[in-house]
Amino acid sequence: MRAGRLRTGLKGWGGVGAMAFACVLAVLSALLLPTVRSHGEGGGEDGGHGVAHGTRTRAAQACTDPEKQTLSPSGDDGPTIAEIRGREGEKRKLIVGIDQNSYRWGYRDPNRGGDAELEGFDIDLAHRIAKDILGDENAVQFKAIPTNQREPAIQDGRVDMVVRTMTINCDRLEKVAFSAPYFKTGQQLLAPKSSPITGYDDTLAGQRICTAAGSTALSTLEQDQKDGTLAADADLGTTVPNQLDCLVRLQLGDVDAVVTDGALAASQAAQDPTVELKGDAFTTEYYGVAMKKDADDLVRRVNRILVEWRADEADGWQQSYEHWLSETMGDDWQKSEPPTPPQYLRKS
Repeated sequence: MRAGRLRTGLKGWGGVGAMAFACVLAVLSALLLPTVRSHGEGGGEDGGHGVAHGTRTRAAQACTDPEKQTLSPSGDDGPTIAEIRGREGEKRKLIVGIDQNSYRWGYRDPNRGGDAELEGFDIDLAHRIAKDILGDENAVQFKAIPTNQREPAIQDGRVDMVVRTMTINCDRLEKVAFSAPYFKTGQQLLAPKSSPITGYDDTLAGQRICTAAGSTALSTLEQDQKDGTLAADADLGTTVPNQLDCLVRLQLGDVDAVVTDGALAASQAAQDPTVELKGDAFTTEYYGVAMKKDADDLVRRVNRILVEWRADEADGWQQSYEHWLSETMGDDWQKSEPPTPPQYLRKS
């Protein structure tokens, strides 16, 4: 699978290299840092997250086991796949929304120079899907999509799918369709090693917490604060378009902690040796490939591809985990495995 792409171990990454990368990110982001949004600002997907829970529809409220709400696998072609295959010339590519700033998931290794290819766990999966549908693992057009633009990019047709550490949840199922889960994770705290914060507990009282707008982390914290699980004076007012911007805010001292998926938090801790994970994950969530709600044939095809990717011992899910994630998340890949076998409860 990787014969056509650069694939080398990154054992040299870390220490000075990782710190240099983190510093470069901090400088660039400080110059181009997005405006911080506070609760109640704006509206819709980008700004009005303060009312996210109050405006949930009955369908979202009734949703249970969102990771199971997908279609059964199939290799049959349909209109969505036919449209992708019908693209001509240089446009005959699978268009995939990704992150290019998530270390080990979707990123460009700065050690490779200016023409560095995108690589990482999510990128491997995107190449696998392209190979199955178009017969060429490199027939992919990657589009960098901010965290808060993942659903709109799918709905507007800017991408065929999003493969970007995207958590399957009930609210999102109203807007997009998901594949079966391909990775297990959970929300976790990241803070300076010297911080008095010990985890998702009372030590967050009065602390400034950064999350990405439109993220599961933000909606979880808002709901927990309403329910009294999270201290009422914990400050959730700092949100950014991309979750990596929270690491920059933490480095600049603008916030006291970051909440994001544990898989991403582990990657950020690997980039900056002055921060660490605090406490255990306090939720259980699953990443899925997101597609248009009516793209049933594509959803079924991706689910078949995921079954084959998981079963491929030579160049599949486990190999990709060991290559990209074992250094940041540890060698116990089984704790990150999605449910086996997956369940497919959606009928149409």
